[in-house]
Amino acid sequence: MTTDRTEARHALDDLAPIYEAVFAEPPYLEGPRDVADFLQRYQHEHAVPGFRLVVARDDDGQAAGFAYGLPLSSTTGWWTGLLDAAPPPDFTREDGRRTFVVMELAVLAEHRGLGTGRALHTALLDGVTAERVTLTVRPDGPAATWYQHLGYTLVGHTRPSNGAPVYQSMVMQRPFLDGPE
Repeated sequence: MTTDRTEARHALDDLAPIYEAVFAEPPYLEGPRDVADFLQRYQHEHAVPGFRLVVARDDDGQAAGFAYGLPLSSTTGWWTGLLDAAPPPDFTREDGRRTFVVMELAVLAEHRGLGTGRALHTALLDGVTAERVTLTVRPDGPAATWYQHLGYTLVGHTRPSNGAPVYQSMVMQRPFLDGPE
């Protein structure tokens, strides 16, 4: 795992092809513009204090998957725009330590079903001191059910931007590392 900004910046060479391959699959069907958006977002996110990155490698040392996340700042807009829920203000209060967000977790198809995703998730959250973890996931993708099995619960649905698909906003309280293998 890395929290070093320089190391995280250089890891992008491993992350970009994984992101491109995984999110080109249904139901995502993302293309070059989406990959460019990911690259731009990552350039900002990897510099946020508290950023964490984990890369899984196969027996040949090739990147097989990755996960990264960061703490939500006090000025985050993460909880705005929920389509079907209005959590109380105390739920949406952030201070830069309360909530850790899993921004991306992606595993190449040939490495799924082998525990790679679980290992990435566990390593990413190992040592996180936040009281909860959040993420968004497409409800029509297989990851939605997987995250529920890990212990995440639905907060509501959100659309991050005009024209974007609807995502489930999920949260998991401490302890983070329970759930299926």
